[in-house]
Amino acid sequence: MKRLTLALCLLAATSQPLAAQSVPELPFESVPDPFVMPNDVHFGEIGGVAVNSKGHIFVFSRGNSTGPSYMATAAQLLEFDQNGKFVREIGKNLYAWSYAHAVRVDKDDNIWVVDKGSDMIVRFNPQGRVAWVFGRKGEASHFMVPPDYASTLTGLLSRAGVAVTTPQNNNPRNPLPVHRDNQFNQPTDVAWDSKGNSYFTDGYINSRVGKANARGEWVASWGSLGKGPGQFDTPHGIAVSPKDEIFVADRGNRRIQVFDPDGKYLRELVIDVPVDVKRGKVTYGTPTPDLKTGSQAPGAPDALCMTPGPNPVLFVGDLYPSRIYKVALDGKVLGVYGGPGRNLGEFGWIHAIACPSENEIYVGELINWRVQKLVTKGAGRRPSSRQ
Repeated sequence: MKRLTLALCLLAATSQPLAAQSVPELPFESVPDPFVMPNDVHFGEIGGVAVNSKGHIFVFSRGNSTGPSYMATAAQLLEFDQNGKFVREIGKNLYAWSYAHAVRVDKDDNIWVVDKGSDMIVRFNPQGRVAWVFGRKGEASHFMVPPDYASTLTGLLSRAGVAVTTPQNNNPRNPLPVHRDNQFNQPTDVAWDSKGNSYFTDGYINSRVGKANARGEWVASWGSLGKGPGQFDTPHGIAVSPKDEIFVADRGNRRIQVFDPDGKYLRELVIDVPVDVKRGKVTYGTPTPDLKTGSQAPGAPDALCMTPGPNPVLFVGDLYPSRIYKVALDGKVLGVYGGPGRNLGEFGWIHAIACPSENEIYVGELINWRVQKLVTKGAGRRPSSRQ
């Protein structure tokens, strides 16, 4: 009996749960000044970053702000060559520009942008001309269109001295929105499968995934607001594996859900790496090291990128504590990098990741208004390339 008890104790000591296991530090270093900017061009909050087949980097920034200080237009798409030299601005004065959220490049080097403010997703050809348009911007002549929700209007009217009855559960998701094909409500990201189908995360309000076929025709959507399998709370990013498994960053529920191309739930991944609270201080907001759900919980996937090739990995970034996680497609956390701060190798609200390889990634930040280029130590600082 004593031998059995000792054996069980030894087994318990060596069988730690995944969350308690130590995760190795990724051997990245941040390249100083990776971009050469014109004097009159500036980054704002970085909504998206992507890399094409030539190694050119596309940055979708909340820069070039125009209009009133409240609800100003804030979206600008910039292209840099493989050495970080500025090439051009794409889509200047585009009707869809309102509030930058994501940029992605498909296998044919088409450039896709997701604008959260205008509820539009636009595909540019490689030359920078609009080819496809998804969604529709609210007309300037209309009043009751997002973001003029009851939750916004009741506050505005009340502060203006108008007597209003505030609705219960006063938020933009009340009442729950009706899902409509070809329409978005604050979309967040886009990805493609091997057959050329497009998948859209639609996003802050609609809490669903939309699907269009290779001809650009809307064919399906799935998901609703909630915590169960196939439900979402702010689906914020999306990526597709070589097996056409759809990985969705379900940020508010602090998980990545995996589906087949028809929206059938397969499994979920949860990143649970303890926070070293002595490592850096947050650049905005309040530390939340013990939070287990919500967008500010450690490991809640804010940015998602899958490396190319037959054996990909996921790179995931969170808002707090602002770390990069390297994750196998079965959910094992292979490594972690960074922490909160303003210096190189530190981050302030990671919002976008481009990952041309496991040895080179680009990280866009909201609070620090920059894109960092991370390369594996000893791998050299070669120009970007996609496999």
